[in-house]
Amino acid sequence: MENTIQARTLKFWIMVSKYYLSLKTKKHYEIASQILKSWTSIWANIREAQWWQSRKDFISKLSIALKEWYETLYWIEILEQWFEENVKELKNECEQIVKILTTIIKNTKNNDKFYQ
Repeated sequence: MENTIQARTLKFWIMVSKYYLSLKTKKHYEIASQILKSWTSIWANIREAQWWQSRKDFISKLSIALKEWYETLYWIEILEQWFEENVKELKNECEQIVKILTTIIKNTKNNDKFYQ
């Protein structure tokens, strides 16, 4: 797996963590909790994918992470539309990482020469 996805997800984790704290300060506890849960699953699955046992295992872990990205994006959009929060940077980074992760999964499925 490319180091860029690891670096970008770490950057995003820091962004989400800071935003989580600001949501708690605003007493938006439930949505803060939902974002933290979906994000935690993303990070765990991307980390687990690094230690893949097979191509199928690698794709499975990244596919779970991708689903969680979409959930995180959903919560970000709720913040943007319902709570009128300025989440442009967070949303943009999330969308970019979704594209990268989708590309990694597609390339892995289509590549006869699979390397870690």
